[in-house]
Amino acid sequence: MKTLKAWIEAMRLRTLPVSVAGVLTAVGFNIADGTFKAAPAALCLLFAVLCQIASNFANEYYDYRAGRDRVGREGPRRGVTEGDLSAASMKRAVFATLALAAVVGLSLVYWGGVWLIAAGALIGIGALAYSAGPWPLSTHCLGEAAVFVFFGIVPVNLTYYVQALAWSHDVFLGSCAVGLMGANVLIVNNYRDIPDDRAVGKHTLATVFGRKTVLVLYILFATLASVLMFGRWYDIGPLWLAVPVGYVALSARVVTFMSRKSGHELNPCLGITAMLMFAVSLCFVIGEAICAG
Repeated sequence: MKTLKAWIEAMRLRTLPVSVAGVLTAVGFNIADGTFKAAPAALCLLFAVLCQIASNFANEYYDYRAGRDRVGREGPRRGVTEGDLSAASMKRAVFATLALAAVVGLSLVYWGGVWLIAAGALIGIGALAYSAGPWPLSTHCLGEAAVFVFFGIVPVNLTYYVQALAWSHDVFLGSCAVGLMGANVLIVNNYRDIPDDRAVGKHTLATVFGRKTVLVLYILFATLASVLMFGRWYDIGPLWLAVPVGYVALSARVVTFMSRKSGHELNPCLGITAMLMFAVSLCFVIGEAICAG
């Protein structure tokens, strides 16, 4: 039972809404354009979730191997570092999950074309590059940028493409909005981990620029994400503007809470930020479906 709990914690379930949100946002655009196809959309969702889980596993394994995790850290318990899971089993889980994601990704070639194989390979490399390799993105202040690209730009545009077989300027703006919301999840994570990351020499935006700066970035990202989609929300219906406005208001509340707390007290903010992102994307799908119907 303890081992099962450790594996579930390693998946970091409270952050998985981040990958779901990108696919949902794309689906909203497809519904609006009349190009929605359930099968490729579902496969994109499965692929996105598997890639995020693989990235989370890789983060745990490679941070442990590089000595970037400490026993008793403030964040969620790290199974490998704490001795609940073996490093070898975690490494196997990383590549097994990536292999499963690859199988799902290959099935999308039927809808999107052979070039998706190259796109999938780059996504897999990105899942590892966040924590692995000679220059891990997470240790060089590029974690938020990686999230912006791989949880915003990539999933939204590719999910839309495999259904519509076309690109869209509006979809690209939507993908940027999703990426910014996703980056806020990492901001919370790194804000909480400032003491642990500084102790092991891990460079993040939070450790380099400090607490006040990343809190400003959090509300700036939330606001910009809402501005990018504001026109789209208005097109759905003026009343739907309550969604982006509410998102910014709730994000401001999160920032206020974060400014007063530290350590493990910040863990709920991680899930809240991810769920706010999920809620916005879900509302977008519902709004577009109502408008299209």
